[in-house]
Amino acid sequence: MTPRVQSSQVVARVGALLRAVGTKEPAGASTTELARTAGLARPTAHRLLTALAAEGLIDRDAGTGRWSLGPELYLLGAGAANRYDIVEQARDVVIGLARETGESAFLSARRGDETVCVFSEEGSFPVRSHVLHVGIRFPLGVASAGLAILSHLPDREIDDYFRRIELEPAWGVEHSEDAVRARLAATRTTGYAVNPALIVEGSWGIGAAVFDRSGTPAWALSLTGVETRFRPDRQHQLGTLLLEKAHVLSGRLQTGRR
Repeated sequence: MTPRVQSSQVVARVGALLRAVGTKEPAGASTTELARTAGLARPTAHRLLTALAAEGLIDRDAGTGRWSLGPELYLLGAGAANRYDIVEQARDVVIGLARETGESAFLSARRGDETVCVFSEEGSFPVRSHVLHVGIRFPLGVASAGLAILSHLPDREIDDYFRRIELEPAWGVEHSEDAVRARLAATRTTGYAVNPALIVEGSWGIGAAVFDRSGTPAWALSLTGVETRFRPDRQHQLGTLLLEKAHVLSGRLQTGRR
C-alpha cells in the first residue's frame, strides 16, 4: 500500500470517527460505541481518538471514559459558520413553521451523501415524534429532508448515489433502491417528500428542499409528528406550507438577505 493511499485511509477514518462522536452529543459515547458506528476495529478507534484528543478536537470524560466533541472543533466551526451557517437566516422560518402547524420543525443541511439536522423548534402539540434532533445524520433518501434533497438532484447524480450507497442492509426493505426511487418519483410530482413512519413506527415526516445561489438543493425544511396528525388531507396542507417557506428561505439565501 502506498503512503498516499495510507494517508487517505487515515483521513477517512478520522472523518468517520468525528462524525460518530458528533451523533452522540451531548451525552458522549464509549470507544466501543464509536468504533462500531465508524466501522473500525476498537484498537484503531482508540488510537485515533487518543490522537484527536491530544489536538483538542475531542474530549474524554475522566470519570466515565466517554468521548465528546472538543474545543478546537468549536473554534473551527465558528470560523466556518460565516460560509456555511444559515441558521440565523432560517430561524424565524423554522420557528414560524412550528407555531403555525403545532408540529416540530427542522432545518437540515446536506453534507455529502448525508443530511445533518442543524436547527429545530418543538411544536405545541403535546405528543411529539423524537426521530430528529440537532446533530443527527441520515443518508440521503431516508428521512424526508434527505429524500427532498435527493429528488432535486440530476438523474446522473442520483444514479451515482445508488452505485455508492446501499440503504437496504441498514434501513430495511422499505429502503431498497426501487422503493426509494418510487418515493423520489412521488416527491418530484408533489414537490415535497413524505416519510410514512419508515424510521420509527408511528412517526411521520414531510420535507421540502431549500436551494443555494447556484440552484443546488443544499438544505431542507421538515416537519415531524405522530401518524394521526399526518392524514392525507393534512399532508397536502403541510407539504404546501413547507414549499412556500422553503421558497422564501431559498430567496433569502440567493439574495443574501437575512
